[in-house]
Amino acid sequence: FRSDALVDVLIDLYAPIPAPSLTFILSRLRYAAPQWQPQIRAAIDRAKARVSRATIDGHTWYWPADQQPDDAEPDGVHMLAPFDPVVWDRRRFELLWGWAYRFEAYTPAPKRKHGYYALPLLWRDQVIGWANVSVRDGKLVPQFGFVSGRTPRDRGFRQDLDEDIDRLQTFLRL
Repeated sequence: FRSDALVDVLIDLYAPIPAPSLTFILSRLRYAAPQWQPQIRAAIDRAKARVSRATIDGHTWYWPADQQPDDAEPDGVHMLAPFDPVVWDRRRFELLWGWAYRFEAYTPAPKRKHGYYALPLLWRDQVIGWANVSVRDGKLVPQFGFVSGRTPRDRGFRQDLDEDIDRLQTFLRL
């Protein structure tokens, strides 16, 4: 089925993905490929039968059959946009990293916990905090917050963070 190829692309992009999120994402294909709307339910069922899955702490997770959950070697620090595939599914984000990230751009300033456009801060395989980045006088000005309340003490953290700040400056052409 041609719809299965599109389903596989989404699973590969968002994996690992909890069962409720998998169903939600794949059901949205009715907007992306309306001609396949009658086939979507069957495509979801076929996907659940062919991909790998495991139940952890009562949550069923799915990922491509040709991958293992520990295949990737996590490295570096990455400031993630609020709509990055790692971040946008808030349910999955909270299950993976144990804290509730919220996009607060529409939250009144006095009620914000992380900032107007906080960028989750991924270090190796953990989201450890957030960054708020602004530009003043043509210079990038990052501010950081950490879930633990403090900056990691590992020597490599600062170097990795500086490299990610440099990547952002290059991207913004500063």
